[in-house]
Amino acid sequence: MEEWELEFEWLRIRHFVKDTLDRKELPDLNGVLFMIGIQEFGRWDTKFTKEQKQDLMHIAVCRLLAFDQYYDFVGRDQDGWPHYEQLRPLTVAGAEEQEALLIKKAIQYFRELEKETQGFPPINKN
Repeated sequence: MEEWELEFEWLRIRHFVKDTLDRKELPDLNGVLFMIGIQEFGRWDTKFTKEQKQDLMHIAVCRLLAFDQYYDFVGRDQDGWPHYEQLRPLTVAGAEEQEALLIKKAIQYFRELEKETQGFPPINKN
């Protein structure tokens, strides 16, 4: 994927997340990770604790890195929270490189989600 395509797709995803979460500003990577975490959790709670928000973002990171076999989904606990097992250490060094990898994987995630749902799915906030 060329750089302009990557930037276009990332902007498109950020607009989708902004609209879905009814925000005024475009989200950064953390906002997109939060959205992916909610999607993977499968439930929209009107209020998440700070710890739950961190857990949702961790779920998102694990889910995205599962594309490259860094993590593997092992199941859900009794409360429905997804759990992953680390298969190998992350080989990407540095914060900028890790962020770039997560952005590419977020694009992959939303492209697959879009294919499955024939467009970005509406998020059920009830």
